[in-house]
Amino acid sequence: MALGDTTAIHQFSCLDDNFGVLIHDSESGTTVAVDVPEASAYASALEETGWTLTHILITHHHWDHVEGLGDLKTSTGATVIGPARSRMKIPEIDRTVEDGDTVHCGPYKIDAISTPGHTLDQISWHLPDIGVAHTGDTLFSLGCGRVFEGDMEMMWSSLSKLLRKLPDETRIYCGHEYTADNAKFALTIEPDNAELQKRAAEVEDLRAAGKSTLPTSMKLEKATNPFLRAGEASVAAALGMDGKNAEEVFAEIRTRKDNA
Repeated sequence: MALGDTTAIHQFSCLDDNFGVLIHDSESGTTVAVDVPEASAYASALEETGWTLTHILITHHHWDHVEGLGDLKTSTGATVIGPARSRMKIPEIDRTVEDGDTVHCGPYKIDAISTPGHTLDQISWHLPDIGVAHTGDTLFSLGCGRVFEGDMEMMWSSLSKLLRKLPDETRIYCGHEYTADNAKFALTIEPDNAELQKRAAEVEDLRAAGKSTLPTSMKLEKATNPFLRAGEASVAAALGMDGKNAEEVFAEIRTRKDNA
């Protein structure tokens, strides 16, 4: 039986607009969490599913991704894996990774992709055997993270790396439910993008029904996310930046979003 057939993914809300994610293999009993914004939310999710937590992957050190880590590790004994650059900021980490490293959590092969910009330690996690990635606060549905610790060049390089490394069919999970606001902004960049118009309407319906807009897919993000589309000539033209390179176009889009 293929790993995808024995895998279940449970996504749930944490704090105000964060997500918790559990990835579970029914054959081995392996359960992997990505980030721990809130220990109580994870405890409830584990009780609801009946799963036993074995591993925790950390994307970066911001408090709203690790605030519940200590309590959850203590209560479950799960092994914590995180960025090497987080070692001094997250004492609960048991094993660190660098860009390009691969770890195995039960049957899951998980690739670490360094995607700095939002923070310097940010890691995106890719599980190629089940076609899933968690991009933390680097790539959002219809958006990207604010550039806090890096610079615009670094952030664009990280997004470009995800464009290269993640196949179109990859299901993308991330740290926050920001899609509705991101959709409104995206339409100011590409108001004539028919796929974006359709997606914005779908997002509005989902949120009105109290449903999550995630996961998204790499294919959908390529077609509708203005931050990933900074290299498209049509986007540069829409911004009056014909002939400018993708990095410059990205910086303009990110600046406009920061000031929106």
